[in-house]
Amino acid sequence: MKKIIIYSFNLFLLVTCLTSCLGDLDTMPLDNNQLVSDQVYKTKDGYTGVLAKCYSSLILTGQKGGDGGDGDLEGANEGYSGYVRLLFYLQEMSTDNFLMPSSSNGLRKCLNLQWDASNASVVTWTYQRLYMSIAYCNELLRECTEGKLQSRGLWEEMKDEYVSYRAEARFIRAYCYSMLCDLFGSVPYVDEYTGVKEIPVQYTRKEIFEYAESELLAIENELKAPGGNEYGRIDRVAGWFLLARMYLNAESWINENKYQDAYTYAKKVITDGHYPLASDYREIFLADNKTCREIIWGLVQDGQRAQSSAGTNFYVKAFVNGPMDELYKTGVGSRGWGNVRAKMTLVDAFDADDVAFDVNDTWGNGKKDKRAQFMTALPNQVKETWDSELNMTSTFTCGYGYIKWRNVTKDDQLCASGDAYTSIDFPLFRTADAYLMAAEAILRGANGTDAEALGYVNEIRARAYMSGKYAKAGVRSDVSGEIGLNELSLDFILSERQKELASEPTRRTDLIRFGKYTKGNNWDWKNGARLGEDVDDKYKLFPIPESELTNNPALKQNDGYKQIN
Repeated sequence: MKKIIIYSFNLFLLVTCLTSCLGDLDTMPLDNNQLVSDQVYKTKDGYTGVLAKCYSSLILTGQKGGDGGDGDLEGANEGYSGYVRLLFYLQEMSTDNFLMPSSSNGLRKCLNLQWDASNASVVTWTYQRLYMSIAYCNELLRECTEGKLQSRGLWEEMKDEYVSYRAEARFIRAYCYSMLCDLFGSVPYVDEYTGVKEIPVQYTRKEIFEYAESELLAIENELKAPGGNEYGRIDRVAGWFLLARMYLNAESWINENKYQDAYTYAKKVITDGHYPLASDYREIFLADNKTCREIIWGLVQDGQRAQSSAGTNFYVKAFVNGPMDELYKTGVGSRGWGNVRAKMTLVDAFDADDVAFDVNDTWGNGKKDKRAQFMTALPNQVKETWDSELNMTSTFTCGYGYIKWRNVTKDDQLCASGDAYTSIDFPLFRTADAYLMAAEAILRGANGTDAEALGYVNEIRARAYMSGKYAKAGVRSDVSGEIGLNELSLDFILSERQKELASEPTRRTDLIRFGKYTKGNNWDWKNGARLGEDVDDKYKLFPIPESELTNNPALKQNDGYKQIN
């Protein structure tokens, strides 16, 4: 992995002028051969900066910001290789949600579900970035010990914080392993004790799952209490949320029923109350969403101090083209790239009456379901994602735009950081997902009642329709959106998750859990066919990248993919 797993940390960052963990990320790369531990760790700010890098590795792309030519991943396209942008390609574009017609870096292979171990760079970069983040966490854990703090004269200054620092690093590492478990299955295991020359052992998918689970359980009381950490850093609620997500997927990942545990931890998130549902769904995805209390774990993005062509910059610019800024305030001016459109299956998930964009109602206040945020008003725009000859096309008006991400404030104003880069924080975990997880777990056999599950779903729908307690002056609220028990089913919850969480990379995982990813449920361009075709079940997992098999011949490839060594 060369630059990815850096056991000795000889490429790391010296972080200065850090006003908070994720505030200023002013960094300088260090010479490869220079011993840096004494420089980085001689102050508390140095430790805080390393922790900041553990977090920021999931939203930023390199040392300079703004695709400055010093990317984290050696040989990767810096803009393409940001974590949440990569997740979009693997978790959303390979599903019934979105289309991006480019063939570069393996994108078409992801769109068509035709990847292998060597033909999709974005798959390789996802694998590498997760291990890079694990390496940063391991580095902090090696250096943030009582003994090393004592020897560096920092114990008195850090004794009240170091347990939390370690717990947060262990949480981020557990999160990365949970995603490796989801995406790749059986993968190498590396921790802070792995030697520099030691070849990592490949754990089974079950062992990876159990390791991440054990870490989350072990640190539960070492993470700060709910609401007790600064914004952008996780607390105990994030641990509950991740456990709920892992347990909900345990049957499809490791063939074990853990729905009762999923329900238990999802309910803890809901009942704790520190992260209540936002009063307006649309405000979760704006440039001032750092004030949104629903976000349990937000990856911090700032148009001036944390720039990247990945992150939410991608989720705005790739989803709009230049002319759209003349129809509503995108917050990026004419800088839209015009890449991503909604597939027909996503559009059709909503009531047809809610889909159309009204130039006189750019926020969709007159819609029933306020989550139906599409652009349909460009000249000659059609819902179909193919041209007049039924072929794949890069023409942006073949397909509807999806516009829930806007680089403006809730008052529809451009933020102080301007429109060159976005300032929308990425809501990696948010409470609405916990409501839907709890409801699904009940329907799959957890000991909650059907009435309780219905209440969770109807709470999400009431917020989406802005009815009842979510009603607001000037916004339509005459349709409640609530359903009856006779309408509640697992299929209904899957549809509700699509509407609530579209572009928040969960869709592939959801479809696999519901048995609707590879077969019996098709969409635009699946297997390269215009209306979609079934694919081999091997595509439920991504392959271990060919480069990793070459570097470590002991690795076993996932079933169905070619073993090259």
